[in-house]
Amino acid sequence: MKIRKSMPSRGEEYFNSNEFRSNLRKHAVRGAGATMVSQFSSFIIHMVGVVFLARLLTPEDFGLVAMVAAIYVFFRLLRNFGLTDATIQEKELDHRKVSTLFWVNAAFSVLITLSFMALGPVISWFYNEPRITWIAVVISLDSFFGGLVTQHRALLKRNFQFYKNAAIEIPAALGGFGTAIFLAWYGWGYWAIVMRWVVSALVEMIASWTLCRWRPGLPAFGAGVMPMIRFGINMMGNFTVGYFSTYLDKILIGWRYGSQSLGYYDRAYYLFMAPAQNMATPLTHVAVATLSKLREEPEKYRRYYLNAVSTIAFIGFPLSAMLTVMSNDVILLLLGPQWGETAQIFSVFGLAIGIQMIYATNAWIHISLGRSDRWFRWSIFGTICTTISFLVGLPFGPLGVVIAYTASIYILTGPCLWYAGKPINLKLADIVLEIWKYYLSALCTGFLYWYILHSFSIISSILNGLNIFTRISLSVAFCSISYILMVITLYQSAKPVTKIISVGWEMVPNVFSKRISGT
Repeated sequence: MKIRKSMPSRGEEYFNSNEFRSNLRKHAVRGAGATMVSQFSSFIIHMVGVVFLARLLTPEDFGLVAMVAAIYVFFRLLRNFGLTDATIQEKELDHRKVSTLFWVNAAFSVLITLSFMALGPVISWFYNEPRITWIAVVISLDSFFGGLVTQHRALLKRNFQFYKNAAIEIPAALGGFGTAIFLAWYGWGYWAIVMRWVVSALVEMIASWTLCRWRPGLPAFGAGVMPMIRFGINMMGNFTVGYFSTYLDKILIGWRYGSQSLGYYDRAYYLFMAPAQNMATPLTHVAVATLSKLREEPEKYRRYYLNAVSTIAFIGFPLSAMLTVMSNDVILLLLGPQWGETAQIFSVFGLAIGIQMIYATNAWIHISLGRSDRWFRWSIFGTICTTISFLVGLPFGPLGVVIAYTASIYILTGPCLWYAGKPINLKLADIVLEIWKYYLSALCTGFLYWYILHSFSIISSILNGLNIFTRISLSVAFCSISYILMVITLYQSAKPVTKIISVGWEMVPNVFSKRISGT
C-alpha cells in the first residue's frame, strides 16, 4: 500500500527568500522596473481619468468627496494594521505566521468599515453638509475589500514579484476610473468619484487572490507573530501621526472655506503628490525588500541607498522645475479652463515636488532597519511642525497654506534624513553630495525657461499661438535638453546620464531585452 505524502500548504514557496541574496541587485533593479511600469501605467490611467472627470464634474463635486476622503484616509491607513511592512522585512516567515496576520487584518478591516459608517453623521455635522452621511457609508466599503489583500500583496513584494503586483494595480485603476467616467457621463455627480474607490478595491481583491497562490489557514497566535504585531503597531502609530501632516490641511480648508475652495486645492494637491506616489512611495517596498537583507552589511547598505536616492533626484528635481514653470498649461490641459485657481496653487506646490520625493525615502531606512519606533518618533516631531505651518497659512486662504507647507518640507528634509541615517551611520553630507548638482541643474533650468518666456515677448507670443499639446511638448523638450546639458557641465562628464540609462535598461525583463537584442 502506498503512503501518500502530505502536501505543503499552498503558497509555501513564498516563505523562502534566501535565493534572492545571491543576486540581490538584479532582483532589486527588476523589482524597481516592475514598480515603475506599474506606477507609470497607473499614473496615465489616473491622469486620463482626471482629465475626463474634471470636465464632467464640478469643483464642488470633487470638494464634497474630498471632505469625506480627508477623514476617511485616516481609517484607510489603519486597515492593514501596519502589517504589510512587517511581513516584507521579517527575516523568518512561515504559513502559520502569515495566516494569523491575515485574520488580524481581516478583523481590523471589518472594524474600520463599521466604525467609519457609524461616523458618517458626525462628519456631516462637522462640515454642516447633509450629503456627506451616505458618502461615508459607501466609501467605507473600500476598507473592507482592501483588508482582505494585505498579506497577499505583502508576500508578492517580499518575493520581488512586482510584475504580478503591477498586474493587480493596473486593472484596479482601470476598473475604478472606468466606472467613475461611465457614471459621471450619465449624471451621477459626486457618486461617480465615490464608486471609483469601491470598484477599484473590489478589483484589487479579485486580482490579488487570483495572482497570489497563497491561501490563509487558521490563525495561530502562538506562531511567534507578536514581534511582528508590535512592529505593526509602531507603524500604525506612525501612520496615525503622519496622517495629520498629510490631510489636516484639507480638513481645515474644507471647514474654513467650503467645498469649492477645497476642490481647487484638492486637485492641485493630487497633482503635487502624483510624482511621489507614483515613484518614491511605491519604490519603498522594493527598497525595503532589498535594504532589509543588507542590515548586517552597512557599507553595502549605504551604497545601495545613495545610488537609489541619486536616481530619484536626477528625475524628481527637473520634474519639479518643469511643473512649476508650466503650471498654467498643465492645469489647462488636464483639468480645463474652469480650474484656473488650481494653477496658482499648483505652481507653489511644484517647488516642493522633487524635495518631497527625497523626503519620502526616510521611510526606506526606518522600515528596512526594523526601526518603526524611530520613524514613529520622527513622525510626531514632523507632524507638529507641519501642523504649525498649516495654522500659520490658513488665514491667508488655500494659497497661504500651500506656501507654508512647501516651506516646511524644505526645512524638515535635512533633519529627517539625518535622523533616519544615524543607526546605519549614513551621513547627511553624503546624501547632499549625491543630489546637490541635480538640484542646481534643475533650478537653473527653471530660471532659464522663466527668463526666456518673460524677457522675449516674441517667443512668448509664438508659444501662446500654438495649441496646448504642442506648447507643452516644446517646453518639456527645451527644459529636458537644458537640464541634461547643465548636469553634464556640473559633473564634467556624461556619466550621470549614461548611468540612468543603464539602470533603466536593467529594469527591462529578460525576455523582452533578449527579443530586442535578437538573442
